[in-house]
Amino acid sequence: MIKAKRDELLTPLAAVSGIIERRHTLPILSNVLIDAAGQAVSFLATDIEIQITAKSGLAAGKEGRPLTVGARKLLDILRALPEDAEVNLQQQDKRLVVKAGKSRFSLQTLPAEDFPRLAKASGDAARFALPQKALRRVLGLVQYAMAQQDIRYYLNGLLMVVEGGELKLVATDGHRLAFASLALDASLPRQEAIVPRKTVVELTKLLADSDEEVRIELAGTQASFAFGAIELVSKLIDGKFPDYTRVIPTGHKNRLQTGREPLRQALQRAAILSNEKFRGVRWVLTDGSLKIVSSNADQEEAQEELEVNYAGDALDIGFNVNYLLDVLNNVPGAELECAFGDASSSALISYASEKGFKYVVMPMRI
Repeated sequence: MIKAKRDELLTPLAAVSGIIERRHTLPILSNVLIDAAGQAVSFLATDIEIQITAKSGLAAGKEGRPLTVGARKLLDILRALPEDAEVNLQQQDKRLVVKAGKSRFSLQTLPAEDFPRLAKASGDAARFALPQKALRRVLGLVQYAMAQQDIRYYLNGLLMVVEGGELKLVATDGHRLAFASLALDASLPRQEAIVPRKTVVELTKLLADSDEEVRIELAGTQASFAFGAIELVSKLIDGKFPDYTRVIPTGHKNRLQTGREPLRQALQRAAILSNEKFRGVRWVLTDGSLKIVSSNADQEEAQEELEVNYAGDALDIGFNVNYLLDVLNNVPGAELECAFGDASSSALISYASEKGFKYVVMPMRI
């Protein structure tokens, strides 16, 4: 039997439930594994690719057999109970009985021994730690550029490279690329890992904006992230990530400096009349001026003009407006710089306040 305050159960259960699919071909994967030992209870969820464990201390607890129960149903029940509710979980035959005050729920269980777990990765691993808020921030700088359901499966994730005293993160969908780096307190041999998109999204949700450590382990086939009462273990994508060093341009001489917020607002307005399918906007650059022009199939047109710091060649170059808004919405900073080659070359966006960050966006014909 487990006896606990509602939030002592709800907090760890909510932490692991994000990866559980509502409908699964294997019914047990819709369940969470609950294991109580002494004054602690652990909740474990998996989708075969990712496994999350969250632990909670209890005011009172007893030894009990591990069991699995429908995660969403138990989560919904706990959320619907009063905040100060005292909850009892008790096994009765093949049922889990949940009691709180005069409420009583009887849930079906499945055997704990049938619950799949990820095996611990073998071989060499890179181990390091950094503050949770530092990892959360750097993930936010790049994760929006990951591909979604691309046939090039290795793009449906985030490349993590640890080398020497630096962690590098790279995401690309083939049309744009985001790169960010972070200094580490350790010096490590080079290790690369392509972390799946779902893992990155879930990790970003779970990390706290705190100085508490997250301990990271990157092995050949697996990555693990341990922080607070949570451990997230994920399989890695087996594939060859594109050479990002060749994608980031270095010789662009046409440089534009401008404020992020005025540019973001101008692009949002221009996007309203852009083509719904192609989302194209033209940037027309002349001395000290940036014109942003969009039009659609109904021959409607929007034009914005900004005074900018630009003294390069006259340019007329097209971009997908969503790719530009993604970087402006996700990367904070007052000022940014755009570097251009010609109308058929990719543009490089960087921020004065984010030294390790680079964003490359391919042009489009409009």
